[in-house]
Amino acid sequence: MCRVYDLKRDDGVVNVGKSHYTAEFAVESIRQWWNFVGKYHYAGCKNLLICADGGGSNASRNRGWKFFLQQLADEIGIAITVSHFPPGTSKWNKIEHCMFSFISMNWRGEPLSSYETIIKLIGSTRTKKGLKIEARFDEREYESGIKILDEDMARLKISLDELYPMWNYSIEPRVTISKSKEIV
Repeated sequence: MCRVYDLKRDDGVVNVGKSHYTAEFAVESIRQWWNFVGKYHYAGCKNLLICADGGGSNASRNRGWKFFLQQLADEIGIAITVSHFPPGTSKWNKIEHCMFSFISMNWRGEPLSSYETIIKLIGSTRTKKGLKIEARFDEREYESGIKILDEDMARLKISLDELYPMWNYSIEPRVTISKSKEIV
């Protein structure tokens, strides 16, 4: 399960997978949020800010995370800035407090007997203050243990922030060369 929370709009999207929790799955979750929600509410934006935990599939040292974020930046044509929470600071992660705690309360001990049940329980999460959660089921199989080569990392268009560069960086879309049209 990967969660995307939009602090400004107080809504979130949860991508429930049946496969491995990989960097590719985490980035796919952001892609799904962008395609179904983000690009409509933030049309014309030039930069996407992601505040991410410091470990797991989106860890600051995870090469796959940066590799697949580069693919996403190239695809959507906007820069992606990432700020990782330092280790041990998940208490400041808004997803845990503003989103996942309400999802847990909505479950109320209901047996999670099927993916359909999980999607239904997560997707029906609402609060009086306006929080809305959407849930989707990602049936794709994600391969674990993918090795990202040094050559692949060298092709990333990444710039490190001066303040804690390991945890704060931006990935710019790479310029793609379009084929010229022949005039006949």
